Amino acid sequence: MISREVCQRVLSKAVSTGADYAELFAENTVNHSINMIASKVDAIKDGVIAGAAIRVYKGLRSVMASTVDTSEAGLLRCAEQAAEALGQGTAEIDIVLKERIFGDIHPVKIVPSSIGNKEKVAILKEGYFAAKDYDQSITQVSGTLMDVDHNILIANSEGIYAQDRQVRTRIAINAVADKGDGAQTGSCAPGRRMGLEMFDFIDPKNVGIHAAKQAVTMAGAGYCPAGVMPVAIDNGFGGVIFHEACGHSLEASSVAYGRSQFVGKLGQKIANEKVTAIDDGTIANAWGSINVDDEGTPAQKNVLIENGVLKSYMIDKMGGRRMGMASTGNARRQSYAYTPTSRMTNTYIAAGEDKNEDIIASIEYGLYAKEMGGGSVNPVTGEFNFSVNEGYMVRNGKICEPVRGASLVGKGSEVIQNIDMVGTDLDMGQGMCGSSSGSVPTNVGQPLIRVSTITVGGR
Repeated sequence: MISREVCQRVLSKAVSTGADYAELFAENTVNHSINMIASKVDAIKDGVIAGAAIRVYKGLRSVMASTVDTSEAGLLRCAEQAAEALGQGTAEIDIVLKERIFGDIHPVKIVPSSIGNKEKVAILKEGYFAAKDYDQSITQVSGTLMDVDHNILIANSEGIYAQDRQVRTRIAINAVADKGDGAQTGSCAPGRRMGLEMFDFIDPKNVGIHAAKQAVTMAGAGYCPAGVMPVAIDNGFGGVIFHEACGHSLEASSVAYGRSQFVGKLGQKIANEKVTAIDDGTIANAWGSINVDDEGTPAQKNVLIENGVLKSYMIDKMGGRRMGMASTGNARRQSYAYTPTSRMTNTYIAAGEDKNEDIIASIEYGLYAKEMGGGSVNPVTGEFNFSVNEGYMVRNGKICEPVRGASLVGKGSEVIQNIDMVGTDLDMGQGMCGSSSGSVPTNVGQPLIRVSTITVGGR
């Protein structure tokens, strides 16, 4: 993308006014998507993001400048702007870049750009019409097949010169059902860090059926009663509870500035002893995986909580400077136009030893949250509010009627203390996480868990 020799000259210019660290991040990303609605292909879109950013540090001061001109002259101008904004001084760093190849455990067998739109449309139609034809109460279906080819280069004054190519594929089907008592929605959107070979083991028809079944089930549901009760949260995307309510509070972007419920609690018991939580950017072909983060640090498997004890935070370089700790390979950014910061990759509650049937049987009266939806959280206090896309009442240890309109309300530091049963069936769900450094692909996951007591919003 940019030669090692050019990168050295650009970084030398960036540190010329006394910076103690400089970094060049360049990218060339191709996005492709096909959208369907009203039984027709509605749009086929291509987009390219290309540019570079220069970032310099001096102590805890940081300046970033970006450019779409990735010629040597353009990069040198950008580096000069960053250097001038940082202040006056003289260079004290002799920069020598050595190429690093971190390895790639994410093989891609069918690069999406090598396949024509006709074949991609055929895949999308399988999912779309499986949803549309599922039930007569389905009133609307929309679908998207997307693929991303994200190529990045990182060079910095610590001598790193590394590249990574991240190919991702995702299909999303959304369905609306109406049985005369108001429309309800269902969705399914699996994705992987791989090419179109993803559909060798993810059947588009099953994706469509999942979305439609959820919409039809919720369209026939009554409203959820409100109250404080035990809740069983299913695996896969159920992990969004930990991601939002606790994960963001374990990122250096919160911890380093004292804006986290978990500041200063390393080595302390913060969760039920059944809870072990991990952020792992090295899972082969997983949606949130990386080979190297956006600052040039190799991806790692970071145990955040082990048997209830806080073991680690997720740390980027600037956060590490403030905290006096090393980077954990969690610096991420949406594109070159964003300043990177600490972000999650594949974050999950590890499998436990409780049987699913025992978890449900333990609930005399409560809620089974089969699939979670979106929500909001305050990382300083950990207070959260999440919708339940698909929920069922549990009575006398048995899953009963579906209920709509449920939400879970609580505080992150409390909910992880109240997780008292953890199943064995770990699974992951895919999403896009938004924060100060933009939107990045992340996996969330867990087995079936029981929260002994939590506030359920409803009617």
